[in-house]
Amino acid sequence: MITRVVEIKTKPGKAKELCRKLHSDVLGILQSHPGFVDEIVLIADHDADQVLAMSFWKTKADAEEFHHLEYKRISEMIQHLAHTTAKVHIYDVETSTVHHVAKGKPMPEAVSL
Repeated sequence: MITRVVEIKTKPGKAKELCRKLHSDVLGILQSHPGFVDEIVLIADHDADQVLAMSFWKTKADAEEFHHLEYKRISEMIQHLAHTTAKVHIYDVETSTVHHVAKGKPMPEAVSL
C-alpha cells in the first residue's frame, strides 16, 4: 500500500475551509479512481494553517495515475485557499492497524473500513 502525503500551507484562517473543500469536492474524485483506499486530512497542532492530506492507494501505479490525471484540476480547485504550492510526497505504508497492513505484506483485497 502507498500513501500520497500532500502538504498544504493555507492562507491565514483557511485550514478548516480547505478541509471542508477536500471532503465535499475532492473525496468524490478520489473515490472514483481505481486503487483508492482511504483519505485522512489533518490540521497541525503547532500551526493552524498547515494541512496534511493523506490518500491511501493499493499500488504506486494507482497513486501515480491519479496524480497524473487529477492533480492539476484539484490544485486549481483549492488554490484560492492555499498560501503556497502544495508539496506531494509518496510513502510505502509499512504497517497500519486501520488498513490491516503488516510490514512487508500486501493489503488483503477485501477490507471493510
